Amino acid sequence: MASPHEPWTDPDDTPEWTDDQFRRAAVWHGDKLIRPADGTLTRPGRPKSDNPKQQVTLRLDRAVLEGFRATGPGWQSRINAELRKALKLKD
Repeated sequence: MASPHEPWTDPDDTPEWTDDQFRRAAVWHGDKLIRPADGTLTRPGRPKSDNPKQQVTLRLDRAVLEGFRATGPGWQSRINAELRKALKLKD
């Protein structure tokens, strides 16, 4: 059932999937996930990193958080860069 905020789309009117979308799609056999999706239906996922970042919970002063957010998209990466500078770590 369509959301009250979105118009209903007839399934016969949806675009066909490309070969690339099928390659990236999750594969299920009944309730068992055989292969997870890689990316989204419109773009591939990120390449695997040799040194992936770790997700953490961190409490920051409101002024610090607001200041970094005000710098626009990429503010989390800028926080990481500033912490690397403070620790004198190489890029």
